[in-house]
Amino acid sequence: MSNIETDGLSVTYSTDRTGSPDLRLIHYNDVYHVEAGSAEPVGGVPRFQSILNHYRHHPQYAGQPDILTFFSGDAFNPSIESTVTKGRHMVPFLNTVGTDVACVGNHDLDFGVAQFRHLASQCQFPWLLANVLDPALGDDTPIADCGKTHMLISSNGLKIGVLGLGEREWLGTINSLPPDLIYKSASETARVLAKQLRDEGADLVVAVTHQREPNDYKLANNLSSDLVDIILGGHDHFYAHAVVNGIHVMRSGTDFKQLSYIEAFRKPDGLPGWDFNIVRRDIVRSIPEDQDTVAMVGRLTASLHAKLEKPIGFTVTPLDGRFSTVRQRESNLGNFVCDLMRFYYSADCAMMAGGTIRGDQIYPPGILKLKDLLNCFPFEDPVVLLRVRGHALLAALENGVSQLPALEGRFSQVSNITYGFKLDAPSGSRITFARVGGEPIDLDREYLLATRGYMARGKDGFTSLLIQAEGGEVEELVSEENGVLISTILRQYFLSVKVLGKWSRWSASLGRHWGTVHRNLHGDGWLKPASPKTEKAKTSERHTKPPLRRTGRASYYYGRFPEEVDQETDVITGDQTNGTAMDSDSDEDPNILTSSEPITNYVTHPAKSSAEEEYRLQIARRVVRKWMRHAGLQCRNPNTMDGEGEFTPAWTSGISPRLEGRIVVE
Repeated sequence: MSNIETDGLSVTYSTDRTGSPDLRLIHYNDVYHVEAGSAEPVGGVPRFQSILNHYRHHPQYAGQPDILTFFSGDAFNPSIESTVTKGRHMVPFLNTVGTDVACVGNHDLDFGVAQFRHLASQCQFPWLLANVLDPALGDDTPIADCGKTHMLISSNGLKIGVLGLGEREWLGTINSLPPDLIYKSASETARVLAKQLRDEGADLVVAVTHQREPNDYKLANNLSSDLVDIILGGHDHFYAHAVVNGIHVMRSGTDFKQLSYIEAFRKPDGLPGWDFNIVRRDIVRSIPEDQDTVAMVGRLTASLHAKLEKPIGFTVTPLDGRFSTVRQRESNLGNFVCDLMRFYYSADCAMMAGGTIRGDQIYPPGILKLKDLLNCFPFEDPVVLLRVRGHALLAALENGVSQLPALEGRFSQVSNITYGFKLDAPSGSRITFARVGGEPIDLDREYLLATRGYMARGKDGFTSLLIQAEGGEVEELVSEENGVLISTILRQYFLSVKVLGKWSRWSASLGRHWGTVHRNLHGDGWLKPASPKTEKAKTSERHTKPPLRRTGRASYYYGRFPEEVDQETDVITGDQTNGTAMDSDSDEDPNILTSSEPITNYVTHPAKSSAEEEYRLQIARRVVRKWMRHAGLQCRNPNTMDGEGEFTPAWTSGISPRLEGRIVVE
């Protein structure tokens, strides 16, 4: 039985102070998905709102100060919904949860400063960012005309001074920013503004920040508790609390899955400072949903729901997309996506910043839906093809590991590249070995690299990959204008698995293209790396897409298990497809058909026993039974349809990417 008072509750910090506090605060940060997930804590705005309602309206808090709510940035991107709404869908949720003040996060600027200003104008609270200035708006004016500080007045008359701060590092991760921005030291800015707030009568001073935990610790060490009482941080996607230099420093999880409830007490006997009782609330499934918020979510997702729930593929093994994995070590999901990027462009190698993967979860074996794909890869910059020299490739790998152990998005997932690094080595000299195709990187050789356009613009420190059009030295063979989104490559891949196994008519060009991808990617039903290329790719002129490997074969077989090819005659021994003209990218796909049974070609696979033959007969009967039910037909001879239940055969082979030792931590 659910108990909203205690479910998901744990004590983070306690001073054993009891009774009515002088102030009550709520803190949350980095929220992207409004719907609940599948793993605990499930999150979701409706349950999040229920907890807030509890702290605001439950009789046990009668007579206590009203709640003040602080948000530490990142709401308007990335998510499935934001790809359509450009962030505007989050405004009513941020308002409804009662946010009183917010710090700007890097992803709040993903759709440009003008869009952020439009969204911020609809929010019922101020956005702060004191130490990033835009000279175009005037002297000492923050980016997007945000505020520097804000004074909140509690229901009991106490004043809470708030200042907003960001870190320098995330400015390099944003695709489009105004020119000539000025970054000012967070610590120096905080010293000046905190003193101003104290002079204006602030009883409590709060710094809401959007920066990594080490930078919040640095900020606390450079301040004193007579200036700032508590730092409420964001940007990291985990829950943490520490007391640094007498200042409480915390971040409150991510994605409406956690929040912090803070009770603040003046120190006794007139001493300066504050005591804090801090409670963590995990938003677990047993917490009831607020029905008004359920309706809000429903209105938002109604138009998107049917398309987003569309099954697109199947995975046999869990796909690890957790931030704690993709930002510090090899991930099987990263391997799979990088392989697809490489094979799609027939590149020598592929590299993808781990922060590209946004799902922050393990996708369990089973159906993959379109919403999973877009949740995981919501960014709008396409995959590009670069011609880079080995020294630039090595520098990019160094950049990827330069910020560890901080979980920065620049950590590189790779394809046809293996590399090792030492975590305790100095930043910039951590790579211990690096190979492409099994051979040590030749610093003077040119390689074809498939990567994100974001990295080709030198973002996240990937200056060695900066293309000529942006002032760098790297030649761009496929530009962002002509490139394809990662989500599109994935969707096309799964569609090809389905359609190539289903249709008897398939265009020759698509057949050749996806034939190349499948032969490289799959073997014996498992995901595998392609064989290393033995000679350097040569491209004599600039082109929008590299040439694909061609064979004399006019058609390909995609059966339920690998078929043999006669190498002498290049004839496929299984069924063949007619390489004539039918291309299909229809959204009118039937429901996914899945099976927990081993996938076997029951036409060509010889019977090994009567038991197996009977098993196949039972499968066939169950398939026919389901077809008849959907067709509205009655069976005239029930004896021919004996056996229980129905069976839904698999329409696509499941993927099964695995860890292969591409990234070695030494």
